Amino acid sequence: MPRMLWLFSVVNLIIGSGAFVIGGILVPMAQGLNVSVPAAGQAMTAYALSTALLAPLVLLATGGWSRKRALIAALTAFALGNLACALADTLPMLLLGRVLMGVGAVFTPVAAGIAVALVGPQRRGQALALVFLGISLSYVVGVPLGSWLGLTYGWHTAIWAIFAACVVALGAIMIWVPADIRAPGARFAGLGGLLSRRDVLAVLGLTLAYFIAIFAVFSYIGPVLQALVPMGSEQQSLTLALFGLSGVAGTLLGGVVNDRFGPRRSLVVQLTILGGTMALLPLTAGSWPALMTALLVWGTAGFGMMVPQQSRLAALAPAQAPMLLSLNASMLYLGTAAGAIVGGAFADRLGFAQLAWAGLPFVAIGLAILLAVHTSSTAAAPLSPHGREEKAG
Repeated sequence: MPRMLWLFSVVNLIIGSGAFVIGGILVPMAQGLNVSVPAAGQAMTAYALSTALLAPLVLLATGGWSRKRALIAALTAFALGNLACALADTLPMLLLGRVLMGVGAVFTPVAAGIAVALVGPQRRGQALALVFLGISLSYVVGVPLGSWLGLTYGWHTAIWAIFAACVVALGAIMIWVPADIRAPGARFAGLGGLLSRRDVLAVLGLTLAYFIAIFAVFSYIGPVLQALVPMGSEQQSLTLALFGLSGVAGTLLGGVVNDRFGPRRSLVVQLTILGGTMALLPLTAGSWPALMTALLVWGTAGFGMMVPQQSRLAALAPAQAPMLLSLNASMLYLGTAAGAIVGGAFADRLGFAQLAWAGLPFVAIGLAILLAVHTSSTAAAPLSPHGREEKAG
């Protein structure tokens, strides 16, 4: 596997940590800004909407740039957004910084597009799994560490730490990514045709459906855990950390099973397991081992679906892979926001202990989409870092 992909994974660890760390420091952040906790929580909404709506436009605008220049510009925007957040003493300034961070998150689909171009089709899943491993690791390493820094030394400290990491990563990209690396950039040409294709829309629709299902529960994971098995803060932190580890395992396993069994077969199994664990989760009430088992299986299946989904999109149109992966990220963040709305709507009706059942209809919709629409593709030969076609093998 090209060593450059390890660097991309580390950068995605920083991006994931910066994106999600605020969940652990909302209370001191709200106090520091003199706003309510729900108001401070809109920082996550600002980031999600920016990533979903603005990042694809930025990807298209920079499609003609060299890939190294696009990576540098994206990471610079993310770093400047963190700087604005670190300096923020009002909520509007914080939200502005989060919007800029969302624009900078376009780094991830650009890096994924490079990964697709550098390896053969039979290694595409593992390459994408490596690039996106950093996002999964952020739940295990970056978010807990950032939360500890923010709660111990003040919420600004956590964001300053991420800004510093961005600066170091930016230097590494400038030094170690070849200036003449060849990989397709997003472009308007052919995009309308892609978005009129039933198979492309089916893949994007599946991402939207299963993220609604997951985040109908995960948006309220604290109250859900407490409703099922009342626990102290340390045990809850351990529970969430173990869940994060299952996500790392799922990301890696998703790449392996994708390359061995194909994305569609992998997704049918993973989505079925995801639905099964969500159906069983409310039945684990009163038993932490049972709860933990369900969460670990759920995390492995849920995170494991990302690589097959991205592999399907990349195979459908390799030349438009960066744009399609960015659109997939848009579906991810729209699903995150919609899932929070669905979970909030059903929390009073079902109660937090049974909230997982609110996501089951969306798992069923995802399975229906997956089984109804078959995707097909032709594989393109990978490109070397210097633009030469390489033999897939």
